[in-house]
Amino acid sequence: MLCRVLHVNRSTYYNFINKRPSKREVENQRLRKLLLEIYMKAKKRIGTRAFKIILMRDYGVNISEGRILRLLKSMTLPKMSTIKPRFKSNKSPVFSSDNLLKQEFNPKSPNQVWTTDFTYISIGPKRHIYLCAILDLYSRKCIAWKVSDRIDAKLACDTLEIAINKRKPKEPIIFHSDQGSQFKSASFRKILDDHQLLASYSKPGYPYDNAVTEVFFKYLKQREINRRTYHSIQEVQLSCFEYIEQFYNNYNPHSANNGLTPNQKEENYFKKI
Repeated sequence: MLCRVLHVNRSTYYNFINKRPSKREVENQRLRKLLLEIYMKAKKRIGTRAFKIILMRDYGVNISEGRILRLLKSMTLPKMSTIKPRFKSNKSPVFSSDNLLKQEFNPKSPNQVWTTDFTYISIGPKRHIYLCAILDLYSRKCIAWKVSDRIDAKLACDTLEIAINKRKPKEPIIFHSDQGSQFKSASFRKILDDHQLLASYSKPGYPYDNAVTEVFFKYLKQREINRRTYHSIQEVQLSCFEYIEQFYNNYNPHSANNGLTPNQKEENYFKKI
């Protein structure tokens, strides 16, 4: 009777209700589940290249970026938010200092070059919290970070001491920053001198001399900070911990590391020595 109502013959009807998905469709469904799992774990922070690396790294699945892009489009997942306007600092250099780094951003081993800078994070319409971070350029790992409601020499000193206590450097290290007064304060310079850290400074008003740290903060803002609304410094601390320690250092494949995470890059280095 249904066939008569729909004006179709019986063979067409039974072919329709008994139709099974093709092997390709079954495989695509499995891949969509894996992509969704990665998407949720990365919290919308990554693109097709990172999806490809994580699929191979964590699931042993090797498919093209084009296929990943097509599958993601078919899933119509929400995209991450756009970039907020950049914060412009009014720092003025106290004196000119040597640039020991000279934009050589790829040292041969850990603990050869560390870089640092500040960024701001808004809490409500008028209040800012400040984040100081230190990167090891070998692996691009964020080796120390701290947040404070004041952008002062104490924040810079505290973050540097965290890095020193974690890494326990035994050889001289180039320590690169901009010309901010916090990094030229007597208390900060004393810590550098006490631990054989060689001060290196960007040319005033020239962020390209510290490009790796600038990019780190750019993606921190895109992937985490700009997508949230904060009401307290504790919320900022939790957000930074989740992004830096769990996602950036430990999960996200880094293009400068040929797809390895910062932690993997360092682990591989120390296995060889």
